[in-house]
Amino acid sequence: MTYQFRHAICNEVYEGWNFEEACKSIKKAGYQGIEIAHFTLKDDPAAITPDERRQYRTVMENEGLEFVGLHWLMVAPKGLHVTTSDVALRERSWRHIDHLIDLCADLSGDRPGGSVMIFGSPQQRATLPGVSREDAMRRYQDGLASVAAHAAQRGVTILAEALPSNQCDVMNTLAEAAAIVKEINSPSIQTMFDTHNALDETDPHHDVVDRYFDLIRHVHVNEMDGRHPGAGDYDFKPIFETLRRRNYKGWVSLEAFDFTPGAETIANESLRHLEAQIQKLAA
Repeated sequence: MTYQFRHAICNEVYEGWNFEEACKSIKKAGYQGIEIAHFTLKDDPAAITPDERRQYRTVMENEGLEFVGLHWLMVAPKGLHVTTSDVALRERSWRHIDHLIDLCADLSGDRPGGSVMIFGSPQQRATLPGVSREDAMRRYQDGLASVAAHAAQRGVTILAEALPSNQCDVMNTLAEAAAIVKEINSPSIQTMFDTHNALDETDPHHDVVDRYFDLIRHVHVNEMDGRHPGAGDYDFKPIFETLRRRNYKGWVSLEAFDFTPGAETIANESLRHLEAQIQKLAA
């Protein structure tokens, strides 16, 4: 059987759109999955009622879209931080992650294989005054470990996302992310790769993906400057070659940061560009 990439898109590019209309547009463009920033649904995930969760799930199912998972985990509610010296705030922030685990599982309908939570959120994990990088890294790891059992019970995989040092000073490379994942040693805590966030990697990106492939459960594609694929000159072919060769089972999900061209233009141009790159892979 010919290898097929699974394409998804992050929904915040559809800011201001009705959720159902956004899903219709995403499906029409040719995507199979939708990745959701929870603040586009409601600031506080715990306040999204069971009925609302069923409604969102029904909309996705009716449009033929698979719910991929959540990202931008810590943006809302405001004021959260997971590596602060303030123990009460730190505990409240990790309880927020617990709420998101439940939301993620509910939106997926607890389906086999579950869904993912991409943990980037640079401002909410970066070191604060009086906190060393080592302490912040340890608190981040301890926090992830504290929610691992709940994630496993709900069939959710939390992905520790490496972020470049120009965004955050905690966990800047896939090697550092992999070290944390291995130390926690739980199938519910893994990592992912994002082309935009790989600035601090010193080896070719496809080599990094190959090296840590066994821990990678998700891939974000975008230009290094945050625009959508095809708006710049990033060569996705070596990464796609690696993913195909390794029989990658996860999603290739578009996350754009520049919404200027408009949602439908971004969705369509990106997928057409990625499909063209895939067509150029060696047979």
